[in-house]
Amino acid sequence: MNPRESQTGTLAENAGAETSAEVLATLAEIGEEVNASLDLDEVLARSAALIKRHIDYEIFGVLMFEGDGSYLKHRFSIGYPPDLAANLRIPLGQGISGTAAATGHPVRVGDTLHDPRYIHAVDDVRSELAVPLMLRGKCIGVLDIQSRHPEYFTREQQNILTLLASRLAVAVENARLFERVRAQAETLLLLNEVGRETSSILDVEELLRRAAEQTKRVIDYQILSIMLYDEDQKVFRHRVDVKHGQRAQGKMRAAASEGIVGAAATLREPVLVPDVTADPRYVMANPETRSELAIPMMHKGRVIGVLDLESPQLNYFTEDHVQTLSILAANFAVSLENARLYEKVARDEARLDRDLQAAKRIQGALLRSVSSSEEYGLDMAARYLSARELGGDLYEFLRYGPQQLGIALGDVSGKGTAAALYGAVAIGIMRSLAPQKLQPAEMLKQMNQIVGERRIEGRFMTACFATWQKGRSKLRVANAGQSQPLLYKDGRCGKIELTGFPLGIFEDVTYDEWGVTLESGDILVFHSDGIAETANSEGQFFGMERLRKIVEDHHERTASELVDRVFDDVDWFSHSAPLSDDRTLVVLKVR
Repeated sequence: MNPRESQTGTLAENAGAETSAEVLATLAEIGEEVNASLDLDEVLARSAALIKRHIDYEIFGVLMFEGDGSYLKHRFSIGYPPDLAANLRIPLGQGISGTAAATGHPVRVGDTLHDPRYIHAVDDVRSELAVPLMLRGKCIGVLDIQSRHPEYFTREQQNILTLLASRLAVAVENARLFERVRAQAETLLLLNEVGRETSSILDVEELLRRAAEQTKRVIDYQILSIMLYDEDQKVFRHRVDVKHGQRAQGKMRAAASEGIVGAAATLREPVLVPDVTADPRYVMANPETRSELAIPMMHKGRVIGVLDLESPQLNYFTEDHVQTLSILAANFAVSLENARLYEKVARDEARLDRDLQAAKRIQGALLRSVSSSEEYGLDMAARYLSARELGGDLYEFLRYGPQQLGIALGDVSGKGTAAALYGAVAIGIMRSLAPQKLQPAEMLKQMNQIVGERRIEGRFMTACFATWQKGRSKLRVANAGQSQPLLYKDGRCGKIELTGFPLGIFEDVTYDEWGVTLESGDILVFHSDGIAETANSEGQFFGMERLRKIVEDHHERTASELVDRVFDDVDWFSHSAPLSDDRTLVVLKVR
């Protein structure tokens, strides 16, 4: 080899080293840039800018799978005419991008005029380079760049873009997961709001109208039907039909076992049909329907109706829709039963005065909480602090009559919006059971059965329920896995030794019940584990012993003062650290 050839070889090696170093630097830079944000649009915009610095494209696009995964649609684009990117759908396996997605390999076209796969979308495009976004061996989208010059993109640029795409795929997936979690959180907040609103409506027609409107806020349906079961005729009657935003006159009735609705009622579980033409159970009512989701509305083991949604798109409904609408349907069922009970009493008003009085008691139990405790001979106070915007603790006071009061404290598994929604449903169930004036053990047993019928994976709740009878000065208590309550009596404070299975885990559970006669000055304390399990900076827990001693040392104070003292001491113990769990306290003191 002569000196010139040796020099040339050295220069080539140096150039190759510089190119490799540049690629590595670009990979590191794009990794830092795209991982700095969980906003998908921001991630894609940053990626486009970084790629532009190394490959001078004219048109840029990132396409993602949509619908049933049979086509690609632009999630981000640069250089396309207005509305084109938003409306363009590329079937899997077609076009340059569709081919890259189907094969999992880059596709580089030097001259689109001579490639039959090219989909003519933008005038004058001559070169195209499409690189699949691969994650764990699966294509999640396509990175596509185009130029108006033939033979514009090189193999080296293809290699660089392939390496960049591998980093971008991870960032895109992380951003999509974040979007999904954020959407679920927003949905749960909305469900909580919907539940609170519908529980206050006692007119069936108004409730059904609002149910259709509120369902639209949760999922953008095209066709909705709410059907209620007629036990006498053994049919489902259409009470609400909405088609493309307008009230419609649907079928007046449907057999109890007919169609997708009948299947959901028979199975007592949601039925999701991605393609109605492939399901023999489907009965055509709307010719444009392609997919359907039916959710049974159940109350005390009975199917009282079905919430049915239809779409002209295949595979429109998802498992997320199933979970969300199951929670919504459970809330509607409780509200519907309350409303129908109220209407039945109102219709019988002129004929049966006794039923009218019963209706007033039921209305009071459903709509009013205990605002004053003097009539019960009790000094009562309660406080609740949530560790988040919404929490899982709950307490409730139920009027059983002028001499009897029901008191409950519960704790739903987990925290945040999901726990708050579950707790709202639990309060609705308690209120629906209140007219039966159930004693603690029976109340917990029936709540467990109803919650079990609407079981949501990973969700359960603990609860402690007591009844107080003023005339007999009698207190009865039952416990379903909640922190054992404290009783101050005869100068000392101790735990009421009661245990039991939490609600919503096992079926056919019974609970022990304990009773005691209370005297003036005796104190009952319900508390959630967020008080005893509050930790300080040294890892020590506040504990039951400190709580017990506060009650003993300050038993002469009012219930409200005692609650304040407990919360002040817990806050001081934790050095006012942010709450790690909800704190709830209910104090009852016999006057």
